[in-house]
Amino acid sequence: MPTMTPQNPKLARELLLLLALATLWGSSYTFIKIGVETIPPVTLIAVRTLIAGGILLIVLRYRRIRLPTDGETRRRFFVQACLNSVIPFTLIAWAEQSVDAGLAVILNSATPIFTFLLTVLIARHEQVTARKLFGVISGLAGICLVIGVEVLGGLGESLLAQLAIILATACYAGAAIFSKNFKGLDPAVPAAGSLISGAVILLPVSLVVDRPWTLDPSAASILALLALSAFSTALAFAIYFRLVQTLGSVGTTSQAYLRVPIGVAIGIVFLGERLSPTAWIGLVCVIFGVAAMTIPARVRATTARIH
Repeated sequence: MPTMTPQNPKLARELLLLLALATLWGSSYTFIKIGVETIPPVTLIAVRTLIAGGILLIVLRYRRIRLPTDGETRRRFFVQACLNSVIPFTLIAWAEQSVDAGLAVILNSATPIFTFLLTVLIARHEQVTARKLFGVISGLAGICLVIGVEVLGGLGESLLAQLAIILATACYAGAAIFSKNFKGLDPAVPAAGSLISGAVILLPVSLVVDRPWTLDPSAASILALLALSAFSTALAFAIYFRLVQTLGSVGTTSQAYLRVPIGVAIGIVFLGERLSPTAWIGLVCVIFGVAAMTIPARVRATTARIH
């Protein structure tokens, strides 16, 4: 296996892809913010899962890979859909009607922390180390700093929206744990299967609740939805699956703390958002917490290997 050194062009390419992945996922919050201006959250996410799932199905067909048709796997697709798209996507979209995209990306970046907590409390096969304990404390402190001002101001709509994002983050953590049930499958298979299952769940709800034929979405919202579906969902998944094979799972999870400053910066530049001083401190705490949870305990300074 080739050695990954700064001069290795393969390493440079994979690191650029890692940066691209963090940017695609970091920009999704801005796309959602623009989308929900004229498209209701349920309809926005229903179309997002339909388009992204359809793109991944085309990719699988090109690769001559078929989705499993047995009942057990399909049931797992639906559970994964609820944990990984239906509930968290919709909660985040609803929340961003009143919460800035930058705050959303900060609160949602704590998925590794919640994954660790759920694993320790439920599965009980995660080793508790001082570094991980620091990550949990730092991350939770950052979340408290981000929402702390709203708590002091009372239980307003913004606080409820922020709590909805935290609940979405916990759902992502549950999805990460449940995804172990798909061992042996090509990683794109559960992604496509769960996204299509999410569309199956959300489309009828959209038809009843939002009556999309009565909507008049703006061109900006439509373009944001298309970009969210094609780039921040379908393309991002494709890059993610590649990086898992080349950088390994630990290296790929580093996008979790890369996407935080990227997502915040995109919101500032394109939406004119501003973070409060307390939120900036919370941002730093969350980044340190997520980094402590995802960076391997021992990183060789000079070499690493492509897995």
